[in-house]
Amino acid sequence: MEYTPSAGTQQQILCCQCGTPTPPNPANICIGCIRSQVDITEGIQKQAYLQFCKGCERYFQPPNMWVVCQLESRELLALCLKKLKGLNKAHLIDAGFVWTEPHSKRIKVKLTVQKEVLGSTILQQTFIVEFQVQGQMCDDCHRREAKDFWKAVVQVRQKVPHKKTFYYLEQLIIKHGIASSCLNIKQVHEGLDFYYANKQHAKRMVDFLSTQVPLRTKQSERLISSDIRNNTANFKHTFSVELAPICKNDIVCLPLKVARSLGNMSQIAICSKIATTIHLVDPFTGKVGELSGVAYWRAPFLPFTGAKQLAEFTVIDVEINRQTMKSKYCQADVYLMKNNVDVGSDMQVHCRTHLGHLLKAGDIVNGVDFTTANLNDDNLAEMKPENIPDVALVKKSFAERTRRRAKRVWRLKELPKETEEKNPSDDYDDFLEDLEEDKDYRSAINIYKDPSKFATDSASESGDVPKIGLEEMLDDLKIEDAEMASDED
Repeated sequence: MEYTPSAGTQQQILCCQCGTPTPPNPANICIGCIRSQVDITEGIQKQAYLQFCKGCERYFQPPNMWVVCQLESRELLALCLKKLKGLNKAHLIDAGFVWTEPHSKRIKVKLTVQKEVLGSTILQQTFIVEFQVQGQMCDDCHRREAKDFWKAVVQVRQKVPHKKTFYYLEQLIIKHGIASSCLNIKQVHEGLDFYYANKQHAKRMVDFLSTQVPLRTKQSERLISSDIRNNTANFKHTFSVELAPICKNDIVCLPLKVARSLGNMSQIAICSKIATTIHLVDPFTGKVGELSGVAYWRAPFLPFTGAKQLAEFTVIDVEINRQTMKSKYCQADVYLMKNNVDVGSDMQVHCRTHLGHLLKAGDIVNGVDFTTANLNDDNLAEMKPENIPDVALVKKSFAERTRRRAKRVWRLKELPKETEEKNPSDDYDDFLEDLEEDKDYRSAINIYKDPSKFATDSASESGDVPKIGLEEMLDDLKIEDAEMASDED
């Protein structure tokens, strides 16, 4: 009777090297001897380097890319595998990170590869590759730190005697993060200069400004170098942006055609708001109108007086027009007495105003006295004398500004800009006071707590300054919101 081995029993042979029983294979050698004679990881890097930029926290991906990768992420693993030379000589089975201290600047990757050796024998092996993280500044950070390498510049200018418009635009830029790609910001006379590494970022800034204020732009370019062999050239682009020289609370005299196009409103108007359009209000009837930027630059005009040239008046009596009480601007007849005049002069002045919902007897208001002011405006000179009023009121004045400045518990962020001025003006304090007095004016920007005015807590110790609403901080300040509410009641 013959012996027939069962189907489940695997025959073994003796290794020709050490004589150990082993499953049959084309090399007739056991696994231990194969591994002692053949190293399938030969030719694969066991150590490599990764370039990391501390400024933008990106890794360098050859030939000229910088990518953002988190630690132990799939993106970083793919970048590490691309950096290995000789990995194509074996078949990659598995790859994963081996935990290391994040501050050690070492990244270890565990790899499992297979390769055919000694004929058709498949051998699998696991090994660890160590990557050393080296610091290297990327081109964008290098240009940003150098502050002298730029391809495009946006020159923003406004021909006005103050800078409150640029303070407001600065807060809008910070809120929307438009200046994140800016190389450098310089504060120059009558404006700001924004420098960029490419033209597209500069155009993005111009497009943003056009959605905030009325302006006109002009683009130019200067040839730096050219290569006639491959038909390439290097240019520096300049975007000249001119803002409309009309600001909040400016008094203007509209051209006759413009006044008629705005609903036949008075030529003497007050700018109540600057947005994509210029918001104007008739100080005598309360009629409002909006002038687009295109219409303004077609027939431009200048304000004949600013906020600092206004005269102060004391309200003697107010007679409100009941038919306009529910409108935004309440029409009223006001009797005034001018301050800072010769002793013994008690002459009262009557005028109509759109601030009837704000004024009461004893208040201080700012306005223009056309009887004594020396004004130089072409449109005003063409008006008939009977159409020019004696006084035009602009805004209500709030006292105790010094006390409010000392108790101010909020602050604003600022852009990292270079300034050429040695003696800063008081325009920034005036801008902060305008924010306190006008709720609509401050609604479009972010306001932050001032940690120096509060007790030390966990938020201030960590340096995190949270954004808060202004109404929560100014309960003790007698500002316009509280007085408006009491007048309406």
